[in-house]
Amino acid sequence: MKLNQVTVGCLDYDQSVAFYQRLGLCQIVDSPPRYARFETATGETLSIHAAEEIESASTLIYFECDNLDAKVADLQFAGIAFDTAPTDQDWGWREARLRDPAGNPLCLFYAGENRRFPPWRMDHQAQKKRK
Repeated sequence: MKLNQVTVGCLDYDQSVAFYQRLGLCQIVDSPPRYARFETATGETLSIHAAEEIESASTLIYFECDNLDAKVADLQFAGIAFDTAPTDQDWGWREARLRDPAGNPLCLFYAGENRRFPPWRMDHQAQKKRK
């Protein structure tokens, strides 16, 4: 498993987007007022999500797995309980959800190129040309 995606809750979409842009992250998905994804220079991603739409915890940690179904089966065999089995999502990811002992939500997923290059990725070259 590779840690590469963290989602944090946001209360004010515009304020949160501006904050992470000022930190130097490149915004790659813009879905106001509920969701945005940013990319670091080395390809890891961080998302903001409207707090009322995510679970009670404000942080959701994502672990990418090359063979999600096999990884989930191995973890279940080791006694790890999952809230949801691997399921294909509308946004092109396959996800399985579970919780750590404190109840914090975790997502194991496989997304391939859809994590960094979803069909709705923002076109930064077009944005530069408009400026």
